[in-house]
Amino acid sequence: MSTQVKDRTKGARTLVTQVSEALRQLIMNGDYAPGDKLPSEAQLTEAHGVSRTVVREAVAALRSDGLVEARQGAGIFVLNPPRFAFSPRNIDKARLASDLEILEIRTPIEVEAAGLAALRRSPSQEETIFDRHAAVLACIEAGQSIREADFALHLAIAEATNNPLFRQFLEMHGTSAIPQSKLVTENRTEAETAYRRLIHQEHEKIIVAISNGDEEGARNAMRGHLKGSQIRYRDLLRDERLRPSSRN
Repeated sequence: MSTQVKDRTKGARTLVTQVSEALRQLIMNGDYAPGDKLPSEAQLTEAHGVSRTVVREAVAALRSDGLVEARQGAGIFVLNPPRFAFSPRNIDKARLASDLEILEIRTPIEVEAAGLAALRRSPSQEETIFDRHAAVLACIEAGQSIREADFALHLAIAEATNNPLFRQFLEMHGTSAIPQSKLVTENRTEAETAYRRLIHQEHEKIIVAISNGDEEGARNAMRGHLKGSQIRYRDLLRDERLRPSSRN
């Protein structure tokens, strides 16, 4: 990835963090109380002087932390405090189950998106997909979480369908649509890195098929990627439920 692309990615990530932290502070301070609706995307864009993409990703970060939720056709609303009143172990199990549910509904939609992207992507959209793929690798090599970069890659593929509903579906869930590698590997550094590289390899099969205009190959690669994640999450959730501490 070129220095220019790296700088652009880093800059966008910094803005996302700034906006999400500003909103988080307002929520924690009570400026936005549970049940309150956040300002519209246009209002947040103007208030923070950033692009709509930055606002969407900042709000997605809040959703993934369970601070807000999207209500289709209504907007983004602050959640009630009881939503956070779980022990760390229960939070992990709840997130595992929730992530699995999202993976299941994502699979048929994103399989179709990959096939359409192979048929419809423009040269600039294809370049964006490759840039996002490179950003995931950069995170792996830096030992950073790949969740945001992973989500950005899937958004780029959805965008390349040239049907806005595919992107809107992913944006409804934000980064919560992307499994957390730290949950899958229980923070074991070597295993976590290996897991991230496996995801990167699965991504590569998808984007190569898209680049080649291989509709069926892209669908198969995306299906294998998401089905593989489902299997890994089911195995982890089963093991978690069988732990003696989970029955106390």
